[in-house]
Amino acid sequence: MSAGLLDPRTIRELAAELDLRPTKQRGQNFVHDANTVRRIVAAAGVRPDDVVLEIGPGLGSLTLGLLEVAAGVVAIEIERSLAERLPRTVAERLPERAELLRVVEADALTVAALPDPQPTLVVANLPYNVSVPVLLHVLAGFPGIRGGLVMVQSEVADRLVAAPGSRTYGVPSVKLAWYCAARRVGSVPPTVFWPVPNVDSGLVELVRREPPATTATRQQVFAVVDAAFGQRRKMLRSALAGLFGSSAAASAALVGAGVDPQARGEVLGVADFVRIAEVLAGSVG
Repeated sequence: MSAGLLDPRTIRELAAELDLRPTKQRGQNFVHDANTVRRIVAAAGVRPDDVVLEIGPGLGSLTLGLLEVAAGVVAIEIERSLAERLPRTVAERLPERAELLRVVEADALTVAALPDPQPTLVVANLPYNVSVPVLLHVLAGFPGIRGGLVMVQSEVADRLVAAPGSRTYGVPSVKLAWYCAARRVGSVPPTVFWPVPNVDSGLVELVRREPPATTATRQQVFAVVDAAFGQRRKMLRSALAGLFGSSAAASAALVGAGVDPQARGEVLGVADFVRIAEVLAGSVG
């Protein structure tokens, strides 16, 4: 089956056929190295019974690698020409697995439902410009996803896996921690992409876990996170003043949640934000 994977020449031929000019706006960089594709599929832990959700399949490099192993692939592609070409590419290069592919032509940020069977893993080379919101949207919308692997800009990978207190810790770190344990499992050089990006990429492994048990909603917790990091240099009592009505009210709420009002958001874990949100929910309930 491995002969079905795309090589640099085929990538360029497909792009020429479609008159495709990869755009920075959509973060289009296509993997053309079969070894990298196999490495991603292996690192993602794809099992024969998994249905994989792929976001932004592009010309199909990773799609073909996933179809070699998985029970099915659901590929969400925003660009019509790519969405229409992908089934033909699979039929030409991996005909014995072609019926296992389903293509959804849509913006991954707005997809609310997918055809059955539902995905169990997400494995994707995420567009650099929308990688974090797309990942969070998918994890929120499709609870059957048990984990997966995403390739993102190296800097974004560091932010996704950062721990409290680190320089790269921020909103993406906390929000992803609500859904998953995440760790960086490798890097990918620019040379395996066409066109060649000017940044390295990082591989982030995701393992779904239960969200924190709380009386607050996810939206309330995330509102506290956004406020805390919206004014990152400010103490929490100031950064959260808008949410609680005043700095004094925020201070009292923070003390009630067991958090130092003079601390900054970058030192709090997701459980700390949950306790603050519970106080907020109680004050407006």
